[in-house]
This record gives sequence, structure tokens and C-alpha cells, in this order.
Amino acid sequence: MTLLLDEPPSLRPTTDAAERLQTEMIAMRLSFTWLGTRKTLSPAQKAVAAESFGATGDYLSAGKKLLNTKHPKFRAVNVVRSRAIAYFQGMSLPYPESGLRLIRQEDVETINVRMTAVRQELAESVQLLQRYYDELKSAARQRLGDLYDPTDYPSSLSGLFDVAWEFPSVEPPSYLRQLSPELYEEQCRRVQSRFDEAVQLAEQAFLEELSHLVSHLGERLTGQSDGTPKVFRDSAVENLIGFFERFRHLNVRSNRQLDELVDQAQLIVQGVRPQSLRDSPTLRQQVTTELSGVQSMLDGLLVDRPRRNILRRAK
Repeated sequence: MTLLLDEPPSLRPTTDAAERLQTEMIAMRLSFTWLGTRKTLSPAQKAVAAESFGATGDYLSAGKKLLNTKHPKFRAVNVVRSRAIAYFQGMSLPYPESGLRLIRQEDVETINVRMTAVRQELAESVQLLQRYYDELKSAARQRLGDLYDPTDYPSSLSGLFDVAWEFPSVEPPSYLRQLSPELYEEQCRRVQSRFDEAVQLAEQAFLEELSHLVSHLGERLTGQSDGTPKVFRDSAVENLIGFFERFRHLNVRSNRQLDELVDQAQLIVQGVRPQSLRDSPTLRQQVTTELSGVQSMLDGLLVDRPRRNILRRAK
């Protein structure tokens, strides 16, 4: 693997970090069963729609919306899924395989309890939605007109919404060692390579999130609207504090520069209350100046990273 000689040691691939990731974490997959709310028009329906444009049905792609997903009860169901995804992502690190993320082994029970509660909350939300299901279908009949087809709608929503989670192994199966030692070693190297990449993905994700949060807070502190400072929500500070907690919990200590930047950003806002920033122009200016220094260093890391990745992967 090729490395630049002048690349800072803290930015070089850290085998120890990949090994810690592989030892301390396991893979998790979160999936959903969800009622589809859109459907492609039938050939006959597309032909009718195409006539109004003087087009040919074969060259027209069209669909219909089966239900009003903006209905409060339907939105409540979707909110459960959004919260589950946000929680899962907040408790995990990216992994270079579609649908999988890495969680700490010590968090398995906590996550399992939380997801079980999510499943129950989802079931309750779907039960409430079921009470309004006929109303939603009636509204769809009026809005779709001749495009309405009762066969598009199941008689009940039972079993059409669900959340599932599993912990698939990403390690080579042990029996492969006996069947084909060479293939087993090849698979071990492949897994090690993926954990090396997972370290890089984690660094990139942390860098991008910290950069976004610092930039957002700085913009809210310095931005002007109608000649007066922009009003910012408490979340501009709270989200940054939440990031620090998550970083400490999930960090695999792979990048010294990133660790130092997180420490620096945390010291800047430590003990700073949102209301104090609103009330004190001096404090706003101090925090803004210090955050701008962190932001410039983050920008440098983000700009350099793609080039470093290419060099690291070169054989």
C-alpha cells in the first residue's frame, strides 16, 4: 500500500484502529416492511393519459398516489420509522457493505430494548391509522377518479408495517478453514480490508458532521437578517454537544488530528448556554472567532481526504 512520505503520522492508516473496530463491534442491519403508497399506471391508463399530450403510451412513465401520506395518522407512522433510523445511525458507524452498520458489542442489549419499544410504538401507530383507513380510501377515490382501483388497497393494514433488526456475521465462517485454508485466508484479508475502509468511513462521517455543526453554529452567530443578528435555536448548540457525546462513545481513536479538533471545539462551547450567546455580543464574537479556527482546519482535512484515500488504496 502506497503512502506519501510527508503525510502526517496521525493521518496514516491505523491497523490498531481497524483491529479495535473488528474486536469491539459487530454488524447490525435495520430493515422495514412498509406499505407502498404509489403505483405505476396500467398500460391502458397510460394510453389514456398520453392522449392528452398527443404522446404514445409506450413512451410515457406515470404513476398514481394511492393514499394521502400527509394525513396526521399516516405521518405519525412515518415519524416512528424516521426516529428508528436516526437512533440506529446515532448508535453506529458506517460499514462498506450495503445495509450494514457497526455497533459496539456493549450496546447490543440497549439497542435491542429500544428497537423492541419502537416496534410496539409502530404497531400502536398503525392501529390508529387503521381507524382512518376507510376515510383515506374514500378521499383517494374522489381524488383519483377513474384511476381509482379498489384492488390496489388491502382490506387491512395488519402486517404491512414492521421493523426488524439482525446482527449478521461479517467474519469468514470457521468451517471454511477446514474446507479450503487458502480461501479462508483470502476471506480474512477481505474482511480486514473492509474494516480498514470502515475506519476511513467513520473518520469521514465524523469530519463531515462536525464541520456541518460548527459551520451552522458559526453562521447563526454571525449571519445578519434585516440588519440584526439571526436568531438561532438552542439545537444549534445542543446538537454539537450531542455530537461530542456520540463521538466519545463510538470513536476508535484512529485520527489524532480529528480527536484534537473535537477537543478544541468542545472546549469552545463548554459551559456556554444558548441564552448567553443571545444576550452577550462579546461572547458571540469570542465563540465565533474560535469556531472559525476549527472550521478552517476541518476544511483542510476534508479537502485532502479524497486524495489520501486514493493513495492508501493504491497497490
